[in-house]
Amino acid sequence: MYAGLAALILAYVLSQFYRAFLAVLAPVLKVDLAVTAADLASASGWWFLAFAAMQLPIGAALDRFGPRRTASGLMAVGAAGAVLFAVATTASELKIAMALIGVGCSPVLMASYFIFARSFAPAAFGTLAGMTIGIGSLGNIASSLPLSAAVEAFGWRPTVAALAVITALTAVAIAALVRDPERSGSGRQGSVLDLLKMPAIWPILAMMTVCYMPIAGLRGLWVGPYFADVHGYDALAVGQVGLWIGIAMVAGNFAYGPLDRLLGSRKWVIFGGNALTVLCLFGLWAFAAAPPLTATALLVAAGFFGASFPMVIAHGRAFFPPHLMGRGVTLLNLFGIAPIGIAQFVTGRLHGSAPKTPPEAPFEAVFLFFAVTTAVGVAVYLLSQDRTD
Repeated sequence: MYAGLAALILAYVLSQFYRAFLAVLAPVLKVDLAVTAADLASASGWWFLAFAAMQLPIGAALDRFGPRRTASGLMAVGAAGAVLFAVATTASELKIAMALIGVGCSPVLMASYFIFARSFAPAAFGTLAGMTIGIGSLGNIASSLPLSAAVEAFGWRPTVAALAVITALTAVAIAALVRDPERSGSGRQGSVLDLLKMPAIWPILAMMTVCYMPIAGLRGLWVGPYFADVHGYDALAVGQVGLWIGIAMVAGNFAYGPLDRLLGSRKWVIFGGNALTVLCLFGLWAFAAAPPLTATALLVAAGFFGASFPMVIAHGRAFFPPHLMGRGVTLLNLFGIAPIGIAQFVTGRLHGSAPKTPPEAPFEAVFLFFAVTTAVGVAVYLLSQDRTD
């Protein structure tokens, strides 16, 4: 079991890498392929939308076929997408490649969570979920300064081609090492509609919609254009900023993991962390023209406090019956990932339509969008019912 979980966590490292690597590649892709910030926002959006579109089918597949076949088969699709990215010459090819990579990455975290829910004590779920994302977030770190250095040394095409090989080998490792947990013995059937009939999960779904959206959108793309256009950073300097944000996200995931057991609440841990994230986002909007150290500090703080994703999953999971566990965790993941793709399209439009002078004006619109939408989700979450295991 543990070797299989290690393979799935390695796949999740790649998932975190791919969702964030455009921020570092943005400067070189703009030069080599003549793509715009809106094109890159669209490509990033396609990754998240393809990832989200797979969640409900994956939920059914986890319950029916198990995590081994589900994760290994789709990860192979991701490897094909990375190959296409490495040879892309147009914005359209980048978007298709990102969509295929999103499909490939879509099952790996939920496959791990499915095994945790079926094979470990319920009280340990939040800690295990946070640990998985914390380790997986090393991919976020790898997509910052290490990626910048690799692109500088080898070029972006050979670097992405090497990533395609690593992705393919990871798919093989999942097929060889993952062991499916025992099936639920209840024999009961059900669908995602049964989950949506539970009033208790709707405020949690509202929180899922916004808990990961701002930091994923900013770290995944907008950090690059913002620091390049406003502060004159090159790809290497952008990678350094991304490194600090990635480290903060790793630390935040590990910090959130045990807090529900220490404090006896999931709701108020989640609410407090995301309320602080909202303050950071409004700070980015208000001080977009401030020295780069200010923006970096606010982004690092948002990365730390905005790492509540596994805790929100744990909160929602506590309401799901065993026979709907696969569908349940993937429903939560759908609400966590799909809004990021939508937000990237929206923020791309906001950035493109905003005044171009001063240079921070387009990014003020982006920061304000993330701040307001996150604040609304946090307010709705106040209606949720607290539950721990």
